[in-house]
Amino acid sequence: QIIVDDDDSKVWSLYDAGPRSIRCPLIFLPPVSGTADVFFQQILALTGWGYRVIALQYPVYWDHLEFCDGFRKLLDHLQLDKVHLFGASLGGFLAQKFAEYTHKSPRVQSLILCNAFSDTSIFNQTWTANSFWLMPAFMLKKIVLGNFASGPLDPKMADGIDFMVDRLESLGQSELASRLTLNCQNSYVEPHKIRDIPVTIMDVFDQSALSTEAKEEMYKLYPNARRAHLKTGGNFPYLCRSAEVNLYIQIHLLQFHGTRYAAIDPSMVSAEELEVQKISLHTSNEQEEQ
Repeated sequence: QIIVDDDDSKVWSLYDAGPRSIRCPLIFLPPVSGTADVFFQQILALTGWGYRVIALQYPVYWDHLEFCDGFRKLLDHLQLDKVHLFGASLGGFLAQKFAEYTHKSPRVQSLILCNAFSDTSIFNQTWTANSFWLMPAFMLKKIVLGNFASGPLDPKMADGIDFMVDRLESLGQSELASRLTLNCQNSYVEPHKIRDIPVTIMDVFDQSALSTEAKEEMYKLYPNARRAHLKTGGNFPYLCRSAEVNLYIQIHLLQFHGTRYAAIDPSMVSAEELEVQKISLHTSNEQEEQ
């Protein structure tokens, strides 16, 4: 746990795993309902392959600027000049805002945006954003749970949702209120400021909290982004489709191997191995489509 602000109550919790010699790790930012440990499947797999990954839980911040400032101080504290960011939902929005915030002296080497959005107005809650801090915790939890999938689900997806509900229960009123405020406060991403950053957009084809319009908007904003589509996975593919998600992360990070922005220990890189994985993913996708 790390405090970087003057305010002692703002504590960042994080898991930092993998080789510390890596100076450009992959950092995971969770969704509204998530804690740092929702990415445990990524931490386990990626560190096993030689990557350095950090999963974060942000303290209570009430606006995007304050969050970006705190995150910059955290990177300074960890002595990380540039990082790759994987953001899920709200985490994806904050990752884009941070890239925009630091565009004059860039701190973000690349972005993986999972079920992310670029404009908070899609939730039609901008008018209530200022009242979340008044609401009791049970009401806030109800708002978040309203976006979780219901109905018949495969066992892995059901387990993923159970895990997220459990994590949601662990969050206090101010944590939830502040995240919902960040999620719904009127704001959007200015793409021209982050045009040069390599982006992978990861989304699912089944039911998730994101509308088709929101997804289309992301494709328009990042016309050159790589797309990582998962046939299923709901709101939390990193939990219930972790093998596919981990593979897409590796494919994304592959472009930095051999540079000073590699997130992997060079001695662990085997190009042939990754090539084989890419081919197998391609084949399995083709089979699914048939």
